[in-house]
Amino acid sequence: MKIGIIGGTGGMGKGFALRWSKNHEVIIGSRDAERASSSASEYTNLAKEAYGDISGKITGNDNVSVAKESQILILSIPYGNIDSICSQILPEINDNCIVISPIVPMTKTDVGFECVAIKENKPFSHQIVEKYMKDKTKLVSAFHVISEKKLVNPTLTLDYDIFVAGDSKESVEIVNNLINEIEGLRPLYLGPGTLAYLVEMSTPLLLNAMIRNKMKNPGIKII
Repeated sequence: MKIGIIGGTGGMGKGFALRWSKNHEVIIGSRDAERASSSASEYTNLAKEAYGDISGKITGNDNVSVAKESQILILSIPYGNIDSICSQILPEINDNCIVISPIVPMTKTDVGFECVAIKENKPFSHQIVEKYMKDKTKLVSAFHVISEKKLVNPTLTLDYDIFVAGDSKESVEIVNNLINEIEGLRPLYLGPGTLAYLVEMSTPLLLNAMIRNKMKNPGIKII
């Protein structure tokens, strides 16, 4: 499966690339194709060091090219960049491409991390991305509560639940399978895309709990 990561040169993109390259072709996306290619080479070496060998591969290209090629497209981008990036790339995806949004509408204030969508009465990430989708049933929200620092260590076994929201059972099932491929992660379905805001709000909650209680890279697990 071809998995494209927009914003793939960042920490989350690096972690996903390392983990999924064991079995899939991962394509790192960036505004700068040369930077994406350089990161892809770096990640390939790290993956081979961690696993000894990989069945997939990691390559890099510009964002639009990645969008055109991908069967799965992950939007590892800031909330403030959704309109500028999605308006450019989502019209280019193929009809069967599933888009995953881990985007959080979050800001740091004097009191802690807060949800921008609530504080400033703005739309949630899923709602904004949905505007640019050819088929909104191909949009799934997931991966909002995963520790980037732990994700980028491919030898580390994780122990988190990943909340998932989306309108299509088929799309959600494909995303769930990708989640299950990362050892220690468990997908938990919350409901349709209209409930994705619940997933997005979980990130500032987790970060505030982490800082105030001096926790180190925590996740969420329902027991």
